[in-house]
Amino acid sequence: MPAITARAPGKVILFGEHAVIYGRPAIAVPVTQIQAKATLLGAPFALAGQVWIYAPDVNLQSDLYQLPESHSFRILFQLIMQELNISRLPALRLRINSSIPVAAGLGSGAAVSVAVLRAISSFVGHPLNDERVCALAYQVEKVYHGTPSGIDNTVIAYARPIYFVKGQPFELLRVSQPFTLVIADSGVKSPTLAAVGGVRTRWQTDPAAFDSLFDQAAAIAREARLMIEKGLPDQLGPLMDENHKILQQIGVSCPELDHLVASARQAGALGAKLSGAGQGGNIIALTNQDKAVDVARALEQTGATRTIITSVASSNG
Repeated sequence: MPAITARAPGKVILFGEHAVIYGRPAIAVPVTQIQAKATLLGAPFALAGQVWIYAPDVNLQSDLYQLPESHSFRILFQLIMQELNISRLPALRLRINSSIPVAAGLGSGAAVSVAVLRAISSFVGHPLNDERVCALAYQVEKVYHGTPSGIDNTVIAYARPIYFVKGQPFELLRVSQPFTLVIADSGVKSPTLAAVGGVRTRWQTDPAAFDSLFDQAAAIAREARLMIEKGLPDQLGPLMDENHKILQQIGVSCPELDHLVASARQAGALGAKLSGAGQGGNIIALTNQDKAVDVARALEQTGATRTIITSVASSNG
């Protein structure tokens, strides 16, 4: 049987990170310039059920069943076998490559899960639809992040801009006018689980103050949706600036992120904010298309380890 390859994009959260875990709305978009790729090959001379995994980006080379039972790949394979009612897979060789930085708020874990789920289900002749891929990837997200909102696996599985409220059906976002973002990596690794756990601890200490901040973030996300749907993307800049201030108050920014946000604005960005869990990872900056290269260059000179220019295309939602 020929090799089966499946891909999944990265993502950024435009508005509402952290608040989304507490029932407030958030907006996220896929980033197709970065992606995870899963390639499956049959291994006809190996024992049935043997699965060899090679993921060079995270220095993993192992038989699946030599990994701890709590490992995300063990859980991922268990879920797909239960979903497809398979007691034993054929012998497989799985290679995973990803250009999505790990622990940077770009959805690396969810993208790997989505790509692997699609590759395996296609390999055995029962390709899963987006809804089932999304649901299974969410179960794996719980391993990575503890109490995830579900926004990462959703925007990545559907590869479309979304408006998301935890526990409610997501909505595809109608983008009336395209807009350009510059993503800049601070180079500071920030595991989502730690950042989310820190916010939860602080929220439990002072729930009234944090609920007020989450409500402010929710109002910004709702306003941003209107601006996107009305074709007024320039108006997102000030909303990004406001959202970043809230994230600072929540306690998830850091000097490196604040420095990049300020540098983006000084270089001509219409607005900028951290994106994702914070305490490291990435910022996003809204720019005019003709300014994007200048803003990216300024961010690299400021200390960003990598920049990506991406466009959010217009759509019917």
